[in-house]
Amino acid sequence: MKKAAITLYFLVFSFFFLILLAGLLSFILIQLKAINQKIAWQQAFEIAEAGLNYYQWCLNNGVSQNCQTEKEYQDAFGNAIGKFQISSEETMSCGSLTSRKIVSTGFTYKYPNLKRKISVFYGRESVAKYSYILDSNVWIGSDHEIKGPYHSNGGIRMDGENQSTVSSALSEWVCTDSFGCFPCPTSAGCKIKNNQCYCPGVFTTTNVSNPQLFVFPYSSFDFTGVTVDLAQIKNIAKSYGIYLQPSKNINSQGKGYHLIFQDNGTVEVRIITKLSPTYAYSLEEGWHYDYFIISQEYTFATYSLSPSCPLVFVEDNLWPEGKIKGKVTLASANLIDPNLDTDVILQNNIDYTLKDGSDGLTLISERNILISPNSPDQMELRGIFIAQKGRFGRNHYPENIKNKLEIVGSIISKGRVGTQWVSGSQVVSGYLKRETSIDPYLLYLPPAFTPNFSQDFKLIKWEEIEK
Repeated sequence: MKKAAITLYFLVFSFFFLILLAGLLSFILIQLKAINQKIAWQQAFEIAEAGLNYYQWCLNNGVSQNCQTEKEYQDAFGNAIGKFQISSEETMSCGSLTSRKIVSTGFTYKYPNLKRKISVFYGRESVAKYSYILDSNVWIGSDHEIKGPYHSNGGIRMDGENQSTVSSALSEWVCTDSFGCFPCPTSAGCKIKNNQCYCPGVFTTTNVSNPQLFVFPYSSFDFTGVTVDLAQIKNIAKSYGIYLQPSKNINSQGKGYHLIFQDNGTVEVRIITKLSPTYAYSLEEGWHYDYFIISQEYTFATYSLSPSCPLVFVEDNLWPEGKIKGKVTLASANLIDPNLDTDVILQNNIDYTLKDGSDGLTLISERNILISPNSPDQMELRGIFIAQKGRFGRNHYPENIKNKLEIVGSIISKGRVGTQWVSGSQVVSGYLKRETSIDPYLLYLPPAFTPNFSQDFKLIKWEEIEK
């Protein structure tokens, strides 16, 4: 009887033990599966990232057209554990690739339904990173507020307000009277050597600027590397954009073109036949007469800008203004006569139809970009302004004083920039207050043919896409 009872107890306990053991094993298996799924989930993400790295390599080595859209992924031991799949969407302008969006999907063979998707945006870093890039010495006045990096291959007297770095390629430079260095401002770190005033690469004589953001000597910019191939732009404009021949070929009295951009994506083209003189002074020409004020013109044509190639090339002097719609590239150069260089004259505001990144302007002049004596009292300019051989500025017009100049974008100038003239401590010409801010929308998505610092595409935006 006892043996039967013991056997019965043994069977009962064994039954419950087996139930507990089965439950424990089931729990362990579920946990192992969950762990394996978590590992596969992480591996799927790494595989998706590998797809992005692979495609970026293809993009920067010019073989993106031959890149595989689906590729097997191997672990560190050479075992194939999954695949990535790539889809891409490119942005083209005037036949050139400007940016590309990539979506990479990764998964493992063990858990093919556990997929991770990563979307990235690739673009090139343009000159819009800087508020100014100069190839000359410069003096920034105390009224000037600059929001964005400022660089010159020459020396910089930074008396304005800088909210970012101010860099010079020089460790020291000779600061002359035209930069306010007579007498030599020794309290600002300058020294007299050989009867000349030597100053640090970047220095200030005011309490307005932030010397902690001064950087010198800094790597020199190859200025030819941030200029544009005007011949290439001309050829493409003839084929896909708008090309305007020298105005004298159309009218013997032609002095250049006046372009008025409209917010509907069109541009009114006027031929200038008469210009009025203004007595002026510049460091390059001394006292002279500027012929910048339009006194006679007529409408020649109205063009619609091509959405696929909003490019205008003018083989003459140019007066642009108006509201820009889309990402427009506007260039002025005379490539017919090697003895003639064209200028761009800014006599009115240049604005965008939308300020959300949809619109942008890159304005390229073969020589100078100069603000006219009849410019607005409150002037606003938006865009990237490139003076390839000359300078961006406003000449000295006696007793011609304006209130405020606001620039949203970037100035790229071979020569010295100046929009204010001072005698002693008194402003005698130009703008009393100036403010320059970079346009972050143009850093990676500028108009076509905007100079880039590198041909390599960089990752701009990254996000994981949820199913």
